[in-house]
Amino acid sequence: MSKPEIRPHIEPGNVLSVIMGGGQGTRLFPLTRERSKPAVPLAGKYRLVDIPISNCINSGLKRIYLLTQFNSASLHRHISQSYKFDHFSGGFVEILAAEQTFTDTSWYQGTADAVRKNLMHLLNHDFEHVLILSGDQLYRMDFRKLLAQHAASGSDLTIATIPVRRPEAQSLGIMQIDAERRITRFVEKPKDPAVQDSLRLPRDWHPTLEIEGDDDFFLASMGIYVFKRDVLLKLLDNTLTDFGKHIIPGAINTHRVYSYVFQGYWEDIGTIRSFFEANLDVTSELPRFNFFDMSAPIFTRPRFLPASKINGAEIDHAIVSDGCIINHANITHSIIGVRSVVGAGSNLHRTILLGCDFFESEASIFDNESSGRPRIGVGTNTRIDNAIIDKNARIGNDVIISPAHKPENEDHALYYIRDGVVIIPKGGVIPHGTVI
Repeated sequence: MSKPEIRPHIEPGNVLSVIMGGGQGTRLFPLTRERSKPAVPLAGKYRLVDIPISNCINSGLKRIYLLTQFNSASLHRHISQSYKFDHFSGGFVEILAAEQTFTDTSWYQGTADAVRKNLMHLLNHDFEHVLILSGDQLYRMDFRKLLAQHAASGSDLTIATIPVRRPEAQSLGIMQIDAERRITRFVEKPKDPAVQDSLRLPRDWHPTLEIEGDDDFFLASMGIYVFKRDVLLKLLDNTLTDFGKHIIPGAINTHRVYSYVFQGYWEDIGTIRSFFEANLDVTSELPRFNFFDMSAPIFTRPRFLPASKINGAEIDHAIVSDGCIINHANITHSIIGVRSVVGAGSNLHRTILLGCDFFESEASIFDNESSGRPRIGVGTNTRIDNAIIDKNARIGNDVIISPAHKPENEDHALYYIRDGVVIIPKGGVIPHGTVI
C-alpha cells in the first residue's frame, strides 16, 4: 500500500499578521481629522479595522500587530476595548505606533519601511510566515485558503489578487501571471490601452479562475501579501520604502511570487465617495458585503447599549444601530449609528449618521437649548440628503443639508463637501434654521 500524499500545510500558529494603518488619510478627510483611517466608523457600529482583524480571527490567526502613526488615540481605545484574548491562547491584537529613537528620528516612509522599523518587535515571536494586510478595505476572506495555496505552490511571496474590468484596472496595480499562477509582471495603474491589452487575462483562463462574464478582465493587487519569514527579511535588507511600488516589482524577478485569485466583494475604502457608497450599499436588500453572515462574523467593541427606540418613524432600507431614539421621522437608504437621536418631522435620505460617543445628559440638553444651541443629534423638521454626519454633531431644527447645486469639493466653517457629499465634522454644530 502506498503512503498517503502529504500536502504542504501552514499552521495558523506559524503565521504573524501585520495590519498596515496607513498614512494621514487625506483622501478621507475630514473623517480622518481627529482619527486614523482604521478607526473610521463603518456600517453604524463598526470601525474599518474590525474587518481585517475579524478576517484574521475567523481564519484562526490570533497574533495580530497593527502599525499606525497618525491620530491613533481613538484607535488605541477601540482596540483595547474590543479585542481581549485569554492568557492561554497566546493571542493578541497590539498596536505598534511610530516612534522616534536615538538612532532614527523619522516616521514611517511607506508600508515596507513601517514593517522594517518594527522588525525588532516582530522577531520576538516564532513564526514562519507573515501575512500583511491593509487597514482600510472591506471584504471577507478565509486566509486559510490563501495560506494553503502559498504552501502548495512553494511560493516565497503570495499576493492576493482580484479580477477587475478595464475601467478599474487603470487605477490599480495589475499583475500578469502564467498558467501556474506565478506572477511574471507588475504594472502600477496602467493607462495606455496597449499596455492594458498586454496585461489582459486570456479568455480561455476565465473558467479556471472562476471568472464569469465576457468582458476583459485583469488581475489587480489587493494589497494582501504572504511572505516567508526569511524572504521578508531579505527583501527588507535595503532602504526601499513601499511594498507595492518598490519591493514587489523587484521580488518578481528574484523570487517565486504567485497570485492567489480571490472571488468575492472587495472595496478599497480610500475616498469619501467609496466610503459613502460602500456604507449605503449595506442598506440594500442584498448588500454586496453581508454583515449578517454568521459563518464569519465581524467583531467589534461590545458596548452593552439598550435596544433602539422607534417612536412612529417611517423607515425604508436603513440600518439602525444600538441605543438610538428615532421620533416621527422619515428615513430612507440611510445608516443610523450608535446612540443617534433623530427629531420628529425630519427627513433623512442617503445619509450616514456616524452616531455619538455618549448619551447627552438632561442638564447638558437644557443648558444648550437655553443658549439656543442644538442638542446632540438631528433636530426636528430637518432635511438631510447625501451627507455624512460625524460623531457628536449637533444638527438644529429646521435645517437643510444637501450638496445640490454646490461644488464637488468645498471647505466651509460649518461643513465640508468631498466628492459631492456633504460632511459635518465630528462635534460640529449646525445652528437652527441653517440651509446648506
